[in-house]
Amino acid sequence: MTAKHSHEVHDDEKVGDIERAAGSQTEDGSPTITSSDSVTIRSNPDATNIKAEEQELSHNATATTATTGHVTAPSDTKEAAPETQATAAAQGPPPAAAAGAEDTPEAGRTKLETTLIVLSLCAALFLAALDVTIITTAVPTIAEEFNSNIGYIWIGSAYLLSNAAFVPTWGKISDIWGRKPILLCAVGVFWVGSLICGLSTSMGMLIGARAIQGIGGGGIIVLVNICVSDLFSMRQRGVYFGVMGMVWAVSSAIGPVLGGVFTSKATWRWCFYVNLPISGVGFVVLFFVLKLHNPRTPVAQGLKAIDWVGTLTIIGGTLMFLFGLEFGGVQYPWSSPTVICLIVFGIVTIGIFAVNEWKYARYPVIPMHLFRSWSNMAAFATAFCHAFAFISGSYWLPLYFQGVQGVSSLLSGVYLLPYVLSLSLMSAVAGVLIRKTGNYVYLIIGGMLVTTVGFGLFHDLPLDRNFTKIILYQIVAGLGIGPNFQSPLIAVQTSVEPRDIAAATSAFGFIRQMGTSISVVIGGVVFNNEMQRQYPRLREELGPELANMLSGSSAASSVGVVADLQGEQGQIARGAYLSSLRTMYIVYVAFAGLGLVLSLFVRQVQLSKKHTEHKTGLKTLRSRTGK
Repeated sequence: MTAKHSHEVHDDEKVGDIERAAGSQTEDGSPTITSSDSVTIRSNPDATNIKAEEQELSHNATATTATTGHVTAPSDTKEAAPETQATAAAQGPPPAAAAGAEDTPEAGRTKLETTLIVLSLCAALFLAALDVTIITTAVPTIAEEFNSNIGYIWIGSAYLLSNAAFVPTWGKISDIWGRKPILLCAVGVFWVGSLICGLSTSMGMLIGARAIQGIGGGGIIVLVNICVSDLFSMRQRGVYFGVMGMVWAVSSAIGPVLGGVFTSKATWRWCFYVNLPISGVGFVVLFFVLKLHNPRTPVAQGLKAIDWVGTLTIIGGTLMFLFGLEFGGVQYPWSSPTVICLIVFGIVTIGIFAVNEWKYARYPVIPMHLFRSWSNMAAFATAFCHAFAFISGSYWLPLYFQGVQGVSSLLSGVYLLPYVLSLSLMSAVAGVLIRKTGNYVYLIIGGMLVTTVGFGLFHDLPLDRNFTKIILYQIVAGLGIGPNFQSPLIAVQTSVEPRDIAAATSAFGFIRQMGTSISVVIGGVVFNNEMQRQYPRLREELGPELANMLSGSSAASSVGVVADLQGEQGQIARGAYLSSLRTMYIVYVAFAGLGLVLSLFVRQVQLSKKHTEHKTGLKTLRSRTGK
């Protein structure tokens, strides 16, 4: 006979004995025994001993009820069969989404501790997002100093590629070794990469350091969201996700401005040195203040538990696919064997990854059962479309301001403020609304609807400086983008078991990163093709020399040439840029509209106000899989 009991204990006098018997104690000292630390009575021929142990557990449960007024029901840590999951779905939301009767204290933190933790997480996320765009205005100076043309492509791409490729891996290893040590490790990798970037003496050294930065930055981005999920209840975390979305938007927008200031007033190396003190202070604060379960998994055992086939195939497949997109139309024609092989083999390798996760992986990096729910699939797809549209504002609107309006790179950052401020404000407001109402579906659908309208208005961006249109159109687009930084993630988390929160968050982050990377490439392809299509007219009206500079892949880097053109020539060149950008935004409107349609399939679930600390480590992983 085997009986498994999992009690939430609040009696200070009794908890010590029970925790010592279970061999576990929570990080923050809170007297709680969860399913991973459950007391188990095994089959024993001595029926008297069994009866005595059952009576003792019953006595403890009674004492708990008298002290706290409730006892946490036993829970099975093994995955349910498909039939059971279907029945559970019909009966109501999974445990992660079950509504609580009242707000509960979360991990016994003080307001000061919570504030310090959130500020440190925001600082880390700010830097990881900042490094996506801060180098855009510094690249010409860096390439000139190192006398290397490849810098225009690879200084930015090295960061984005490694960032996207390593996101799923960071989430899984945090399940093995715990959130806090892995987050600190990611911050440390980012810090080292930033230091090497600042000290670089060659273009190759800088590109390699940017790849290291990207690995750490990818870990920071996904682990910040995972930590927020572990720290706060489902109802509360919407606010903090909203804050993180606001931080991401602001950092992405001011990056080019800061990069320009550092490059013109000091040195481009400060684009990287600025990370050192901020991330260093954040590391120290998180080390002392962040309280999350630490399983203290031995390194050797943890390495054996990693899904190496899944890890290598997702990293390799992602890199090959994105390398193919980066090379296409820039270094090689799209029809070249290099580009075709990279894209095809990348897709095939990602397919091998999916089969491995589905059939063979003991502890999969991304469990395939996350994609069984139509609601989950819709939320993931909506997040992809949202990321696809969002980055087009931050990445391509500055080209409109510089190439069409003729402003400097620094002033283009100021012109982008209506977009950034509106989406930042709406991201924070959406988080508050989720906490107050518990409803996220209306925000997802409404956000995608307004996004579609806003990006449709970009097709009407003016040739002259009509500030009414320039400001109003950006505000509409920003109000639509704002709610969907966090809302689809909450929709995903409510549809999975608590044990899958980290994996679901990693999958969400990976899909968003892929959306961002693919969006930039697709936008560039459309813009370059449109400029190339206008080449015959430009050659006739501007001459072959200028036409060559403004055609194809040379167009985006020739905004300085356009700014120097006067009179009718300047008008013709700016008109060509505007026409190409308008065509490009038709693609983004289409993806926003697709996201709107997909968002209609996201399911609303009542959000819980209760928070239960999540256990990490091999013991918990084994209890999930039975392996």
